[in-house]
Amino acid sequence: MAWFNPFADRQTARQRSGQAAEDEALAHLSQQGLTLVERNFRCKGGEIDLVMEDGATLVFVEVRQRSSMAFGGAAASVTPAKQARMIRAAQFFLLRYPAQPACRFDVVAIDGGPKEGSRLSWLKNVI
Repeated sequence: MAWFNPFADRQTARQRSGQAAEDEALAHLSQQGLTLVERNFRCKGGEIDLVMEDGATLVFVEVRQRSSMAFGGAAASVTPAKQARMIRAAQFFLLRYPAQPACRFDVVAIDGGPKEGSRLSWLKNVI
């Protein structure tokens, strides 16, 4: 199930590639039983690609895609600075809940390009 974006024709190739990676991650996580709460949550402090529920646990998901394994691949691209922005965004997101639910941070790393095929890795509870 692809997410409809009315501004898709205004996106750069990089944005379209990122959107496709998020679509792939969302499909994979949905197949694993997670439910989408919100997509592309943005606030002043940062951004979260996917907010999902895994049973009673709220899962903040960062999706990273790299065409090459050079420099450590997609998972290695989640730097400490990016982790801090994710935490700030999650704190802001949680303000809408009267009682904080159980939470975790996951990363979906997609490595490889179209020629060699991509490999999706779901890393749970990374922060």
